[in-house]
Amino acid sequence: MTVRVLVVDDSALVRQLLTEILSSDPEIEVVGTAADPYIARDKIKQLKPDVLTLDVEMPRMDGLKFLENLMRLHPMPVVMVSSLTEKGAEVTMAALALGAIDFVTKPKINVEKGLREYGRELVEKVKAAARARVASARRHEDRPAIPAIPATFRTTDRIIALGASTGGTEALRYVLTQFPPNAPAVVIAQHIPGGFSRAFAQRLDRETALTVYEASDGQPITPGHAYVAPGGYHLRVARSGARWYCRIGDDEPVNRHRPSVDVLFRSVAEAAGRNAVAAILTGMGDDGARGMLALREAGAYTLAQDEASSVVWGMPGSAVRLGAVMDIVPLDQIAGRLLEQATA
Repeated sequence: MTVRVLVVDDSALVRQLLTEILSSDPEIEVVGTAADPYIARDKIKQLKPDVLTLDVEMPRMDGLKFLENLMRLHPMPVVMVSSLTEKGAEVTMAALALGAIDFVTKPKINVEKGLREYGRELVEKVKAAARARVASARRHEDRPAIPAIPATFRTTDRIIALGASTGGTEALRYVLTQFPPNAPAVVIAQHIPGGFSRAFAQRLDRETALTVYEASDGQPITPGHAYVAPGGYHLRVARSGARWYCRIGDDEPVNRHRPSVDVLFRSVAEAAGRNAVAAILTGMGDDGARGMLALREAGAYTLAQDEASSVVWGMPGSAVRLGAVMDIVPLDQIAGRLLEQATA
């Protein structure tokens, strides 16, 4: 099936580049372009695209406002095109919260070179967006009550590992908002580029009861805290005596990703073994499946998000098919199941 795409960007150069990059794939047809949200609104009605690429910074109506209106009135898969700036990262996190499926980045300088370097990624994300479940990408406002963990429970010897990709920023936010402030330590590998992981960690820190960091090398891992792998770097868990700490590395990508969920999960299997619990959430591809198998073989409890609640069931599905998963549950049950296993 051909994926029909509408490109929305105020820059004529970017519209041309995105059209060329996407049209180079035989399974994608760029059916039109629009210079602002008002033109885009009319072309959506006229051309009925399967996927929209949307610039964050738009004239006449900003990209966030347009996205909010679109997801309310005509929900459809949207891939954001974001600037590699601090403001761009914050706006992108807000766009994902509003229902955008994913994003790609464009540099402020040498836009043509930057976009062409991300060409393959853009094509893959547009195709994934066409298959994604848009309703699952929207905010989950009705959350179960946060389970209480007895103050006397020792969480220092347990660790929770989470991995995600497409749709993962919102899935992770939803899961972590159900964790109490004295939950076991949490380590996270979310596929995200450099410059965006800090904004993501800061958002989680604001919206959850945990203290959330963008992980740094040598940082101790302690209960009540969560550690997000920095964009462009692997996160590993290492052990020194009875304590865990973060190791950050810029070694080669694994499964074409850095951070890689497989890298994190394998390190947790080695450092924590049966003291770990882990979940693999929504995401494109198969990163994390082999690492989750290593966790299960080490005695850890392993869990996958189910297909119905996943934006894309690539990573969880791969882990299930590999026999790495002990339970498969919907997103709204993941936090409770992890905490139950971590405090058993």
